[in-house]
Amino acid sequence: MHIKSFLKNNIMMLTAFIAAALTVLFVPVDRAYKGYFDYKTLTCLFCVLAVVCALRDANFFYVMANRIVVRFRNVRACIVVLVYITFIGSMLITNDTALLTFLPLGYFVLKSANKEEHLAFTFIMQNMAANLGGMLTPFGNPQNLYLYTKFNIPTAEFVGILLPPFIVSILLITVCCLFVKPTPMELSGEKVELKARPTAFYLALFLFSVAIVLRLIPFWAGLIVIPLALIFTDRHALKSVDYSLLLTFVFFFVFAGNMARIDAVRDFFSMLMAKNALLCSALCSQVISNVPSAILLSRFTANYADLLVGVNIGGAGTLIASLASLITYHEYLRHRPEDAKGFIIKFSIYNFSFLAILLIFTSLI
Repeated sequence: MHIKSFLKNNIMMLTAFIAAALTVLFVPVDRAYKGYFDYKTLTCLFCVLAVVCALRDANFFYVMANRIVVRFRNVRACIVVLVYITFIGSMLITNDTALLTFLPLGYFVLKSANKEEHLAFTFIMQNMAANLGGMLTPFGNPQNLYLYTKFNIPTAEFVGILLPPFIVSILLITVCCLFVKPTPMELSGEKVELKARPTAFYLALFLFSVAIVLRLIPFWAGLIVIPLALIFTDRHALKSVDYSLLLTFVFFFVFAGNMARIDAVRDFFSMLMAKNALLCSALCSQVISNVPSAILLSRFTANYADLLVGVNIGGAGTLIASLASLITYHEYLRHRPEDAKGFIIKFSIYNFSFLAILLIFTSLI
């Protein structure tokens, strides 16, 4: 039973491991493997996960959720607020960090009002908001920062390229949220007090983590400061970190790195990029995620505008189209592990619908 439960709760990690292991058959382990890993991403992910766990232990998300319910009082308004907070956050602190921060808040908002039946929809909309909202800024999505730097794209041109699909994304997400019935929300359960001093300290640690994301502080500093601080203040937070998610990222980096080194794969993508860079980059993202796709496909085209749009709207679609989607899936399974299949079905319906609409729109303009 323990093995069955482990497999069910870590299916994405196991899938990533199998995919990585299969590529090792074609690309034997060598020194180049060390270059596969984005150590900054892994460090930022660990730091934010740990601090979010500490904030949860200090009742921060529960208290914030109660205040949102008291202020907005109905399901539709609360979901719209959560989605737009994630939207704005993704543009400022990257899509991954926005989801790590605001998905727990979404859960506590719905749980505090006994409206957990809306959890899947809320998480899916927050995921869409993070992936598609982060496209507008060079540091909103990891692939943006890479392409922005590699092709030395002027900032005004960068925003101009992505503004049309960004606006369409906002409209699509808003329309979806408006279909939620504005049923009243009331608080349930006993009142929980905020642990003020620990919360202030953990918020400071969170800002420290954000500074690492924004490259204001070297990423290696996070591996020293965050664990050391939590050892003395909240060891439970360190134990609560979703280490299976970190391993999922590790395995996925191996898979993407090996794919880029297979000659047949490179030749195939060179041909596709010459025919339709937008469609190729969006579809490639469905298989090996948008960040590895951006790195891989940038070697075969000078058409950075279509590549940029393709890997951003390509974040919608499959669960692995964006690494941020893995965060959403793992967070949902933490609360509703029995509904993994149902979540994937709903996630796929919304994501592929968005992807189809955005592909048609961007192909026509």
